[in-house]
Amino acid sequence: MPDQPAARFLRVSDAEREHVVGLLQRATGSGLLDLDEFTSRVDTALAARTRGELNAVLLDLPGLTHAERPAQVPAPARPPVHRPTPVVTEIDTGGEVRSMLGSVTRRGVWDVPAHLVVRSTLGSAELDFTEARIPHDVVDVELEVVAGSVELRLPAGARVEHGDLQATLSSVENHVRGRADAPDGPLFRIRGSVRAGSVEIRPPRKSRWWRR
Repeated sequence: MPDQPAARFLRVSDAEREHVVGLLQRATGSGLLDLDEFTSRVDTALAARTRGELNAVLLDLPGLTHAERPAQVPAPARPPVHRPTPVVTEIDTGGEVRSMLGSVTRRGVWDVPAHLVVRSTLGSAELDFTEARIPHDVVDVELEVVAGSVELRLPAGARVEHGDLQATLSSVENHVRGRADAPDGPLFRIRGSVRAGSVEIRPPRKSRWWRR
């Protein structure tokens, strides 16, 4: 049954935007999009207000159709493109952690800068601060997460502020319960943006729940 002419003007829901982001992830993994184009299209999909604006993100991608419009304009046949999947993982102790189509894990003893930038695109980053050297009272963490995941494991007694962290179609879970009245660890100020991704802020891995 063909769509009504006015269907393209219907407003879209968060679930529809999330579905399109998933299709863009599939296209990127197949080599149809590079990381810059993926990021640009995710931003467009998240800002789309109508079904027509949302579908425009997928029109030139063969084989990808919106769930609400299975009869989308057919793409012309062309030979498959075989490209190596880019995996960029980088840890710069000077202040930047980058994870693109890959994973970054930082554990053990390492020097934490006062300002740390974490960028994750279709990848995951796990930063464990529990054994790190933190010579600062305040650590500013700037997150830029696009359809990725970031886990921050903070030391015992640490406090966390993340009121300035902007999240769209995302989840931010804070499991740290530091004592604001008598802190014995640094203050982590976490800000930035999370688009169709997830962030978890956790206490140390090993906790003793018993007393001798």
